[in-house]
Amino acid sequence: MAHPSLSETQPVRHALLVLTALLLSSCATTQRFDAANDVHALLVSIRDDDRTAFEAHVDRPALKRQVESRLLAETRKANAGDGATALSILLSPLVADLAGDLLVQPRVFRAAADYYGYGPDTSIPNALVIGGQLKAMGDGRVCATRRKDGPCLLVFTETAGTWRLSGFEGDLSMLRTKH
Repeated sequence: MAHPSLSETQPVRHALLVLTALLLSSCATTQRFDAANDVHALLVSIRDDDRTAFEAHVDRPALKRQVESRLLAETRKANAGDGATALSILLSPLVADLAGDLLVQPRVFRAAADYYGYGPDTSIPNALVIGGQLKAMGDGRVCATRRKDGPCLLVFTETAGTWRLSGFEGDLSMLRTKH
């Protein structure tokens, strides 16, 4: 049996590369649409201020750590060169821990939902529409952006079969406890 020549194997290799690319892109699409039902449930919990449903769709430890880390970084940056820097660095982990607890709740994330156009009187789009608005991040997570090519604001990670809010990449001033 004769071995195929190099020119005969090129189309096969090309076809395999195209097939691999299609499979990888379909995985990203599947991720986005798989996450969409849980993102929809999270948006409804935020709109309705439903703490139980909110907790079911939030990775509280991961989100709290991420928010605390960002608060600490901003505090240190704001106090650079300040005489009170040592005191603020000493107290900032305690303040960030308390702030993390206060900020990870549905009414606080209402401002982020408003940013996407989902106010208290707005109907939440179905999962198909939401899935089209999510972006695969390449590391198994997906994020919500306002525009297709826009930056990530809300980051979701799948744990135990549920996509949970695990990160907030927006401006921290959007997280407010008063409306």
